[in-house]
Amino acid sequence: MEARSIEVLLPRSGGSVYRLVRMAAVRATELLDGKPSLLRKILSDKVTTIALEEILQGKIEAKHVADSA
Repeated sequence: MEARSIEVLLPRSGGSVYRLVRMAAVRATELLDGKPSLLRKILSDKVTTIALEEILQGKIEAKHVADSA
């Protein structure tokens, strides 16, 4: 993945930097645990880069959890 600015990735997380970081961290952990990449062509061997590219391409979406209160 070429260098991407956060402004390009933020809309995929509903505008939340925290949610973007959590999405990438959770997905990178899944990749480390052996889950296959959702990309057709993998351009990096770094799980964090793969996770961010999956988010950018819309393969991973933010889940909005309603407050239970």
